[in-house]
Amino acid sequence: MSVLEFPPGMDPDYAVNRLYLDELMKEATTKLTDLKARVAALGIAVQSSVATGIPSEEVSAAARTQEAELIVVGTRGKTGLEHVLLGSTAERVIRTAPCPVLTVPMVKQRADGSSSSEKPNCPPKRVLVPVDFSDCALDALEYGALVAQRSQASITLLHVLEPVSYGLDFTLPRMTKREQVRTELTKRLSNLRSALTSVGIPSDFVSSGGLPADSILDAARSRSVDLIIMGTHGRRGLSHTLFGSVAESVLRRSSCPVLTVRSPKFRPGHRRVFSSQLIPASH
Repeated sequence: MSVLEFPPGMDPDYAVNRLYLDELMKEATTKLTDLKARVAALGIAVQSSVATGIPSEEVSAAARTQEAELIVVGTRGKTGLEHVLLGSTAERVIRTAPCPVLTVPMVKQRADGSSSSEKPNCPPKRVLVPVDFSDCALDALEYGALVAQRSQASITLLHVLEPVSYGLDFTLPRMTKREQVRTELTKRLSNLRSALTSVGIPSDFVSSGGLPADSILDAARSRSVDLIIMGTHGRRGLSHTLFGSVAESVLRRSSCPVLTVRSPKFRPGHRRVFSSQLIPASH
């Protein structure tokens, strides 16, 4: 799908606007024809469409109309002022999509013509799944299990302990409480790993401290993972402005593809590997 970006409120029949849209349509049609031929040559059924409007809105609308199970979008990795001013179509799609979204970073070219990052490893062999033990994290892990089973991949579970202020009195009761938290955390992660092992998926787990997005990206780099799968709460409006999104921060800076799961789409009759019963309630 290609979207001809055209702000609402502008008259598409105005002569200059019509000329602009006609040129965009001609270019999009030519490129889509080439892409369709390349995909069809791989034996994959393919359709194409062109829409006019705001890209994120048109993509999400098309996904709802077609009852899509996955959206795949490329990312350019805008950061800093450029990101503040222009935002990211991929991030807006993630917030509104009716299904999971796979974002694939653009392979940047160095001055000598070489690539600054490797092309995605398809199928992925090493998958990283951050877990905070929420329902959306379990949905993401469920997708992780499906991907791992179909591509014979391994899964690393990551839990990030966000910085906590313990004050200046590192007394024995406080240290004891900290150890209890670590023991409970290890038990929870062990339960998830056991569930993966029961369905034949190689896995391990690790916990780290720090800011979630930074810790996730560090783990992905150090373990050379091919894919990050994570849940997202899909905050919007004021809540998103105040708290942001760990998933968006990760996909903006990740050198490997990121699959975000906000609205899971499992096939009818799917038997879940993970459920809230696997995780003992914390006290």
